[in-house]
Amino acid sequence: GRRVVICESHSTPGGAAHGFQRKLPKDGGEFSFDTGPSFFSGLSDPKGARINPLKAVLDLLDVQLPCHQYRSFGLCLPEGDFLHTPEFGEQILRQVSGPSASREWEGLLTAMKPLAALVEALPVPALRLDAGALLTVAPFLPRFLAAGPLNAQQLNDPFARTVERLCFCLSGLPADGTVTAEMAMMFGEFYKPQAIMDYPVGGVKSLVEALVKGLESHGGSLRLNTPVKQLVMSSGTCHGVELVNGDVLEASSVVCNVSAWDLPKLLPTSVSSQTWCRERAAMPATKSFMHLHVGFDARSLELKQLQPHYICLEDWTRGVEAEENAVLISIPSVEDPSLAPEDCGVLHAYTPATEPWERWKDLDRRSAEYKALKEQRAEFLWKQLERIIPDLRQRSKVHMIGTPLTHQRFLNRHQGSYGPRIKAGEAEFPGASTPIAGLVLCGDSCFPGIGVPAVAGSGLLAAHATGLETLPAQLKELQRLFS
Repeated sequence: GRRVVICESHSTPGGAAHGFQRKLPKDGGEFSFDTGPSFFSGLSDPKGARINPLKAVLDLLDVQLPCHQYRSFGLCLPEGDFLHTPEFGEQILRQVSGPSASREWEGLLTAMKPLAALVEALPVPALRLDAGALLTVAPFLPRFLAAGPLNAQQLNDPFARTVERLCFCLSGLPADGTVTAEMAMMFGEFYKPQAIMDYPVGGVKSLVEALVKGLESHGGSLRLNTPVKQLVMSSGTCHGVELVNGDVLEASSVVCNVSAWDLPKLLPTSVSSQTWCRERAAMPATKSFMHLHVGFDARSLELKQLQPHYICLEDWTRGVEAEENAVLISIPSVEDPSLAPEDCGVLHAYTPATEPWERWKDLDRRSAEYKALKEQRAEFLWKQLERIIPDLRQRSKVHMIGTPLTHQRFLNRHQGSYGPRIKAGEAEFPGASTPIAGLVLCGDSCFPGIGVPAVAGSGLLAAHATGLETLPAQLKELQRLFS
């Protein structure tokens, strides 16, 4: 029932999930790349809204997102190269971890089933942080109770057992810092017999386009190139935003998705000094990334024989947080040839939040020192890619190296980080509400945390936090989604 205006500072929507293109000279064609997120599940599942908040948002907006579907990804481990499937495979587990591994894995799957059922029993669209929760949660309580609510406390505990590489892909933290709820969602999605993964047709920019279409079809508007200078405050209430160009937009509620570290910059001094704002800004940040985007010649290369994704790890003993040890690789052209010219492909490799900001923070992006360091730090990415495509450098038609400074510059990320480093068991992500009337927060500095599905969930919670007047519409939509 609200009229919504989104002020986006960038020239394109999507934030850290937008897409971009690179054209080759002399009409050599165009390559389409994803900036980062590319690994999705539950988007093409008719019942996916129960476990994936992003799917819930798409369903609420009544927009369709066609997806390529696949069931496997590659593992390049110290023990060899393997194929990960929903069945995972006793032979692989035995080879990697010894004869007892398959029994341990079955035990883990058994332990995770009731936790996955709990996550599915109480979907994020039903949650509120006010008295209205008594009504929105009530229809889901029978299923929640049947799933075993005594297990619910475990969902906030650290998941500090056997699957560290999988945790790290999701949260940017190893198992001792990842909440069990996130892993329960992953297990519930990945290890069902019919489990599939999704890649949006046309790239992740198609996902963003679907969200924009949903916004506009419901009367909302998106303003690009519209950075906000500060929040407009009076008598302790936020009632709008002042843009960099001097315009002021009045609003009954302001939903702000800047990071915990950037929020103080938007608040008047009298507010930014308050305890709650200082506490948010004091949250530690995860490390940053090295990126390598490559558009390559795929002639004589059987793309369909490759996997859409790979996880590469060199040394288990160093841990997944070590520099130059783990790399995540996306080759979306395996599923979607439209992303590159004929007989070509695109890929994206990156170190998963293991690159220190301190190495880069004082460098001038135009300096020879910076350019040399880029090439040096990208070498590890090239070598991991060559485990999959040995002659990739010779095939390369265009490549771009991204650094923490790139991540900061184009994605507006504090210190180029992945988000707050909040370890399960030690701290929790704050909610959407603030001490300032009229101001609610969303994004990866808020509960449920980091990652596209989690951020979509934070948006739902922020919408519900704008006031009890949203309750009737929420109840209506819950009936439509989950009846």
